[in-house]
Amino acid sequence: MKIFVLLIFFCASFKAQMLTSVYFEYNSYKLNKQSEKKLDSLTHLKSNLKFRIFGNCDISGTSDYNKKLSENRANTVNKYLQEKVGNNIKLESVIGLGKEKQINDNSTEELRGKNRRVDIFIDKIISAEEIKSGKSFASFFSKSVSQIKVKDTFLLPNVNFVGGRHVWFPKGDKVLIQLANILKDNPTMEIELQGHICCDYDNFDGEDLDLKTFNLSFTRANAIKEFLEKQGINPKRIKATGQGHLNPIAYPERGEGDFIKNRRVEIVLLKK
Repeated sequence: MKIFVLLIFFCASFKAQMLTSVYFEYNSYKLNKQSEKKLDSLTHLKSNLKFRIFGNCDISGTSDYNKKLSENRANTVNKYLQEKVGNNIKLESVIGLGKEKQINDNSTEELRGKNRRVDIFIDKIISAEEIKSGKSFASFFSKSVSQIKVKDTFLLPNVNFVGGRHVWFPKGDKVLIQLANILKDNPTMEIELQGHICCDYDNFDGEDLDLKTFNLSFTRANAIKEFLEKQGINPKRIKATGQGHLNPIAYPERGEGDFIKNRRVEIVLLKK
């Protein structure tokens, strides 16, 4: 499954994860003035943060050449930041992905330029006392549509995910078909899908092992959004967000049962 929209602020207040990107000219790993300005703005952030840096390329050239070019781009960004960040910011990983993470089809020069980039995943460092066991909400299917209210939050029962992946267990299929049917029967309804993770409390969000990105809670919500789109639901009616690990149902987690409970997506009703 491809994620075509990566340039997303998950939460501007750093209660969540942020992702930003800088771009490069063809066959270059030199920062331009616009990119330097964007990186400078990151160095002024005051929260305790971790940066993960990933270099990327368009599809031009060989895999080996693009791997090296992407590493050079990531290292350029890392070096620039190292000279400017304060002690509150930790530069945790610097990786060149080559041309693995194309976010479009490269059909125009403008689109190819979007792939010549470095992505910077920014996590707030969360202390243990900030993590509290959250509320377990009622099932979305426990009330009729006429009874639910805008801004109410609901659980998607039996829609839980494989560890480290945005793939749900098969028993979730029936539930998601049921959700799609409700959306079809209520064509003005709009929802927000909020993804959650378990286990990784050193970072705001977890690594998606399939996509190699550190926004697992978002990719879980987005996977359901894409499923609903395939069922004929207009994507403009669905918002996908990642909540990381800040609202676990079970905390501390004491086994696989608790892990599975926390690997979930919840629904917020935005419009009836």
